[in-house]
Amino acid sequence: MRASTPLSTAVPLALTLLAALGPGAAGAAAALAPALQAEVDRAVSVYEHGDHAAAQAAFESLAARGVPAAEFDLALMHLRGEVPRPDAARARRLLQRAAAAGFVTAQLQLAQGLEGGAFGPRDIPQAQRWYALAAAAGSVEAQVALGTAYYLGRGLPLDPAQAAHWYRAAALGGDVGAMYLLASMYEHGEGVAADLRLARYWYDQGAQAGDLLAAAKAHEMVARLAAADAAGPAPAATARP
Repeated sequence: MRASTPLSTAVPLALTLLAALGPGAAGAAAALAPALQAEVDRAVSVYEHGDHAAAQAAFESLAARGVPAAEFDLALMHLRGEVPRPDAARARRLLQRAAAAGFVTAQLQLAQGLEGGAFGPRDIPQAQRWYALAAAAGSVEAQVALGTAYYLGRGLPLDPAQAAHWYRAAALGGDVGAMYLLASMYEHGEGVAADLRLARYWYDQGAQAGDLLAAAKAHEMVARLAAADAAGPAPAATARP
């Protein structure tokens, strides 16, 4: 299973500009007024130029006005030790505020921090709550994490069908690992009806994305399907990928 992204290498601050601009995988919080958006842009530019003190001051001002992107950025600065007195507890509070406002990147970051112990003792059930919100909003990384939680019974009930559901969502979103896992579930009938044609389809999708192991499995499925077809009538029509 794929490990969560470490907080120290998580979403770059510059990418929060994309999150603040509108809905999607990055963020679904309400769009900002143009003047406020311009202020966020300037703060991120200051950060990118290496002036952390000025960036912190700008993010503090924006966060005090409840701007989710600034709350997220300021939280990351605390987690990365880029402020004079880093405070993991404050980072958590800032992320919670941004996440509660619908900022999907903050939901994902909060889930990863709760799972990994960045804020203190690990809290897997709470992490899964935030993964679920981010996954439902379209975060592919959260969909993989949620699928894995259901697959392993980690903080959630063991549920292969739900695991397959979220791996399928992530696979449709382009995650190569999810393509392989979903293919394997179809191959072995875990959480879904066994279906070698769908297994071949998803292994092939992974292969086209550059997964060499998936390419080998796709060839194996072709051989197994050919042997099955030679042995008897063709199976019924396959369900959706």
